[in-house]
Amino acid sequence: MSKGHDWKKLATESQVVAAGRPEKKPDGALNPAIALNSTFHEGGPIGYGRYGNEAWSALEEAISVLEGGKTLIFSSGMAAISSVFSLLPQGAIIVAAENGYQGTTTMLKKMHEAKKLEVRFVNLPNTDEVLKALPGAQMLYLESPTNPAIEVVDLPVVIAAGKKAGSIVVVDSTLATPMVQNPLALGADIALHSVTKYLSGHSDILLGCVVTNDESIFERVEQARRYGGAIPGPFEAWIALRGLRTFALRMQRSQENAMELAKRLEKDPRVLKVRYPGLASDPYHERAKSFMKGFGAMISFEVKADIAQIDKMCNSSTLITNATSLGGVESIWERRRRWATESHTIPENLIRFSVGIEAVDDLWSDIQSCFLAAKIN
Repeated sequence: MSKGHDWKKLATESQVVAAGRPEKKPDGALNPAIALNSTFHEGGPIGYGRYGNEAWSALEEAISVLEGGKTLIFSSGMAAISSVFSLLPQGAIIVAAENGYQGTTTMLKKMHEAKKLEVRFVNLPNTDEVLKALPGAQMLYLESPTNPAIEVVDLPVVIAAGKKAGSIVVVDSTLATPMVQNPLALGADIALHSVTKYLSGHSDILLGCVVTNDESIFERVEQARRYGGAIPGPFEAWIALRGLRTFALRMQRSQENAMELAKRLEKDPRVLKVRYPGLASDPYHERAKSFMKGFGAMISFEVKADIAQIDKMCNSSTLITNATSLGGVESIWERRRRWATESHTIPENLIRFSVGIEAVDDLWSDIQSCFLAAKIN
């Protein structure tokens, strides 16, 4: 793959364009091929289609450059998360969010109930609560900003505390992305992403990834992928890498839109509360400024209306899509508590809003039309 670059000297905007390219040679391809192979001649480094693929390698190299570690691609974000939990023995203690990504919390609740793991659910932004839960924990599983509450965890402090306590420290950095924070540089053992979201950015594939600098962890996670079978398709990996080429531009535009819309929503009398760390009024603003390189493109806001009106509001949009996902070029929102598995600490009137790259005034006009359609005054 691509050689000759000192990646640390290149900005993220350049890294996403240059990483994961084939080696330069006369008449060589600029882009990696889609390698549709399950079987390989003996004697090489791959061996079998469940062990590796040229298309995976290109995407893994590119994400490795962005995060500063070694990457393993998985068939979905949840597959990546499952591989991380496979590092823990039966009955191990894990500290995790009480109101984080519902896919993760649902899995952990089931594992806790089955006594496969002992899960200490905590309010991650409350640093003291996290520190009190750490003694004896084999893993500290973090996400920041949290999904969907958009709360910022004091990563430098809790990562250091987790490492001192002897825990494997994992950070789900899907909402932040490498444009905003790099968990490994902050001392985490593992950074994790749903590649489905911002990194690929077009709502057309399912992939996840695990990134680490710890060779032992890398080998164990690779074995979990190899023998668990949660491998990505080569076409999906190729599509994700093509999407990654524009990641920096997409994220920049989405962040700009999110900041502007958060400011407008904050002034709207029909909105009870806006959750966005870029706002000076946000309780996590100063914390975010202390170690993040931006504020992301996710807003959550609480509407002064009943559930039926809020559902009507979300369904009335013409430009914004009412759906479950985030991180695509298109703006997406939904009332999160419509899902039975969502944490009951999340308000019923909260709308999670993944801000896309559309013209910000068009998005604002759509939001205003939705308020009117739902008769929210």
